[in-house]
Amino acid sequence: MVTDLMVERRLALAPAPLISAYRTMYTSRRLDDKELLLKRQNRIFFQINGVGHEAVLAAAGLLLRPAYDWFFAYYRDRALVLSLGITPYDQLLAAVAAKDDPNSGARQMPSHWSNPDLHIFSRSSATGTQFLQAVGAAEAGYRYSMIKEIEDRAAHFKKDEVVYVSAGDGTTSEGEFWESLNTSCNLKLPVLYLIEDNGYAISVPVEVQTAGGSISRLVSSFPSLYVEECDGTDFLASYETLSRAVEYVRERRGPALVHAHVIRPYSHSQSDDETLYRPEEERVMEAARDPIKRLGDLLVREGVLTDEELQKVKNEADAEVNEAAERAMGKPQPPKESATLYVYSPDVDPTSPEFDTEDQASLNGREGTMVDLINRCLHEEMERNPRIVVLGEDVADASRAEYLNRLKGKGGVFKVTANLQRRFGGDRVYNTPLAEANVIGRSLGMAARGLKPIAEIQFFDYIWPAFMQLRDEAPLLRWRSNNSWKCPMVVRVPVGGYLKGGAIYHSQSGVSTFTSIPGWRVVMPSTALDANGLLRTAIRCDDPVLFLEHKHLYRQTYNKSPYPGPDFMIPFGKAKVVREGTDLTIFTYGALVQRSLIAAKHAANEEISVEVIDLRSLNPYDWGAIERSVRKTNRALVVYEDCVSWGYGAEIAARIADELFDQLDAPVKRVAALDCFVAYAPDVEDAILPQTDDVLEAIHHIAAY
Repeated sequence: MVTDLMVERRLALAPAPLISAYRTMYTSRRLDDKELLLKRQNRIFFQINGVGHEAVLAAAGLLLRPAYDWFFAYYRDRALVLSLGITPYDQLLAAVAAKDDPNSGARQMPSHWSNPDLHIFSRSSATGTQFLQAVGAAEAGYRYSMIKEIEDRAAHFKKDEVVYVSAGDGTTSEGEFWESLNTSCNLKLPVLYLIEDNGYAISVPVEVQTAGGSISRLVSSFPSLYVEECDGTDFLASYETLSRAVEYVRERRGPALVHAHVIRPYSHSQSDDETLYRPEEERVMEAARDPIKRLGDLLVREGVLTDEELQKVKNEADAEVNEAAERAMGKPQPPKESATLYVYSPDVDPTSPEFDTEDQASLNGREGTMVDLINRCLHEEMERNPRIVVLGEDVADASRAEYLNRLKGKGGVFKVTANLQRRFGGDRVYNTPLAEANVIGRSLGMAARGLKPIAEIQFFDYIWPAFMQLRDEAPLLRWRSNNSWKCPMVVRVPVGGYLKGGAIYHSQSGVSTFTSIPGWRVVMPSTALDANGLLRTAIRCDDPVLFLEHKHLYRQTYNKSPYPGPDFMIPFGKAKVVREGTDLTIFTYGALVQRSLIAAKHAANEEISVEVIDLRSLNPYDWGAIERSVRKTNRALVVYEDCVSWGYGAEIAARIADELFDQLDAPVKRVAALDCFVAYAPDVEDAILPQTDDVLEAIHHIAAY
């Protein structure tokens, strides 16, 4: 029997989109089944399905616009990406790990969608990281709309664009989900959240994951957030709900969250067996809500298709999937030598002579501290490039701009960003919530859309809430997407000890944590001049850069410098010989450069000639300079602020011993911090961190060998 409501729904959609939606849903299911078969035959290597989610995703595909809206889709969104233009063949190329896989070049598992032409952002396996990236992508459009100095800004955003982001119900337990809601509601960003609630996060049921068992009830109090639930297995109900949500977002009234109740009739993935934790009666009940059967029955019952016409649609989809599988199976995997392609930008090389203007610098004006020259570089680069935005905790002069004419302004805890907001406005220099993942995730989303974020993490010691973004997202984006996406951004971080009273949580070094991650460029200047030149290179680089600023060096007088000019750059991977010597070499960086120089001067009084090399750039580092100096002095001492075990200098020492053993007249020695944390008591801090006397003692030891 046809109800009045059903007739009303039917009139909202013409037959063609209804049939198209069914074809998409059925094709999605057949792709899942084909991949599961291939996995059982050991012809592919992993499978994760979108079965039971097809209806709400097909509805989203009809309402959203490829290459216009932006998509942060998750691994169950097969039906959505099919409707956007990622073909069955494209998806099966990913499954068989083919060289021609357009999603990642076989670098990621299948169902990790990516297509920059369609605005489908590269998906990682990390759950929850996509939320803040989507907010950053929406914020990019928001910033483009306001920064009138960007001449081609109109080409980079649409006034009614939507940024779609999806996840399962389990992923809403991640803190980054809540951080993203806070910012998207605060800025009224055009973000459409689709939460596909199939009742389980692998084996964990929703009532264990979520207080009260309903994410939509939990988020209902967020201001400006449109929230609606729907039966995600009912295509027409999903379409109606999403229509209202999409309209709300396109009208710029704020973000929207659709809580779609779907099913998961197959196990979580091919490595999971749901029969171990789900009873038969529960699975039978779910099967009765199968979205493909429901829409197929509706199309026949409403006279949109006959049984024969419906079968024809199925047969055509079956043929397409089978033919795509046959074609994909014949494609080769990538060559082994492709492994290291696109770890870094193939187009912009910050180690090249193009970034080396060090010898041509004309120093003039009064001397400035490291803070002064970093601040001046930021001013000049923001003037040069209107795409630069500066964000972080306390980086603005005053979030309430109406107070600026009455107050001096903050400009960062260390005043490094002072007066940037006054000069460039609150649209380009602004404070964020006290949430480090928020700062980095948003920056990544903005960078992926062509802005140049310079993010500040207030203290290195508090960088860790952002570690998923810093480890699994920003440095991997280019590589995992096979150079289809990139996120050139700068993350400025005050770091290090020697503060007297900094204690455990304001004195960490931890350099090796980030230098060990492929994809990051990591630098740490020891002088004001080097800070200016390296920061300018970082900003003009095409890769993510971690710019470490040693707090102890911010306002020292011994490392001050006159101004070097607006195009002064120091290339990455170029060390500096800060003292010539013949008897041994110290390799160091950061605050330990000065301590090593003082120790070298003391050693000179004892007729020991010590060469001191400031690495400056930690990844990449200047192996050529290290090799030349070791061949010259035949003795090596590595001095670093990390813990002595597993710290940054251990890699330098190991490589010298490995590759230059025949050049050594003494074992390579290390001076570093003790394997513990930095204490509050100054005397104990001095014992923990390497001091000038420790360096001098090591010089004596090596020289006497």
